[in-house]
Amino acid sequence: MNKLLAQLKRILPPAEVSFAPAVLTEHAGDKWFAAHPPDVVVLARSTKSVAAVLRFANRHHLPVTPRGAGHGYVGGCVPVRGGIVLSLARMNRIQEINAADFVAVVQAGVNTQKLQTEVEKQGLFYPPDPASRADNTIGGNVITNAGGPRCLKYGVTRDYVLGLEVVLADGTVVRLGSRTHKNKTGFDLHRLFVGSEGLLGVVTEATLKLLPLPPYRACLAIGFDSMRLAVRSLHAILAAGFLPAALELADSFTLAAAFKRTGSERLRGCRAHLIVELDGQKQSVHAEIKQLQRIVAPQKPLFVEVGLGKDECEAVWRIRKEFSYALRDTGLTKLNEDIVVPRSRLEDLFAFAARLQRKHGLHIACFGHAGDGNIHTNVMVDFKQSGAKRRSEQALDELFAQVIAWGGSITGEHGIGLAKQRWWPLAVSKEVRALHRTVKHALDPNGILNPGKFV
Repeated sequence: MNKLLAQLKRILPPAEVSFAPAVLTEHAGDKWFAAHPPDVVVLARSTKSVAAVLRFANRHHLPVTPRGAGHGYVGGCVPVRGGIVLSLARMNRIQEINAADFVAVVQAGVNTQKLQTEVEKQGLFYPPDPASRADNTIGGNVITNAGGPRCLKYGVTRDYVLGLEVVLADGTVVRLGSRTHKNKTGFDLHRLFVGSEGLLGVVTEATLKLLPLPPYRACLAIGFDSMRLAVRSLHAILAAGFLPAALELADSFTLAAAFKRTGSERLRGCRAHLIVELDGQKQSVHAEIKQLQRIVAPQKPLFVEVGLGKDECEAVWRIRKEFSYALRDTGLTKLNEDIVVPRSRLEDLFAFAARLQRKHGLHIACFGHAGDGNIHTNVMVDFKQSGAKRRSEQALDELFAQVIAWGGSITGEHGIGLAKQRWWPLAVSKEVRALHRTVKHALDPNGILNPGKFV
């Protein structure tokens, strides 16, 4: 294969092709536990290069694994069959930010946080806020349909994708959708590629919807003596007619780890933690924050911390951003499952996680986007212990079976990739799996795109 792949240096600018061992290793995996080196890495700088790679690979039936920043959590960009890793990281230009049209046009490798910073300079707002936005890219967000805390009010990445430039498996370049905020011309084809995990085509450019930037933010960080009281407060907030920008919940194991990492005295003995963020006009947000304090008061919170304005809000969120790092500090391996349950099942989920802990002798840490039922359920494992791997697998089997029985989803943000292949047949019917295969075969008949994954 290497002799064949060497031809890429004649097809592409030589600087875009690397066989260097260090580069192959760097592109062998993501943040999950699997890795497999490719045979070559193409660091494309243009759509023309991407199209040339795919024409070549399709002609010779070579596997191609598209890759963004490599910050996924399910092994979605692991090149399990070797071949070509096609990196979009160098395609990182913001082509346009148009304040009149409320549109941004960006290449796939644009960093998410950089885009948000640039649009906010113009009084505009790109709401999707995955936790790793300082490291990930718009292309990766698109193909995983990334979310984040603000999904409750503002929706996920798909809700901001107006159009895409996509290179199909045979090298054909198509522009789908448009730059208008409403468009019903033919099938909604651009959305077919949102969440497609690199299995149907390679996204090279996105046209994104922007909103006016809310002029003011405020938040509450609230500690409770039990998860039941926290969940009751969450439901009371929504029942009162509020739609917060974010509603984030964390359990006692997560908070104990965060206390140990940060030394924040407010977390000592706290068994549940709720963050509520509002945005809008300053006067109305101030009034609403006071009303929220009255709404949660009957649940007798241990503390209520108020953050007014951007800087104070960011100070509140800094604790939340430490949760994953705090769990890693425990020395246990964190199996991060981004399950979603109907909101009415939140309390049931936390109770079920507690039962799994007792049954299997494993710690389970739950925190995340409670406003839309997307709770990161982290099974904490010491793989040096005898039988720990088997017990963790049993716990995950039971977790996913229960989530599905409640009408929930096995992934809300991260995707299927390699990590969740085991539960893919449980999550969707055989007819739906067949439909996925039909779409895949129609767009990638030779099966070159991201092979070895769930379709």
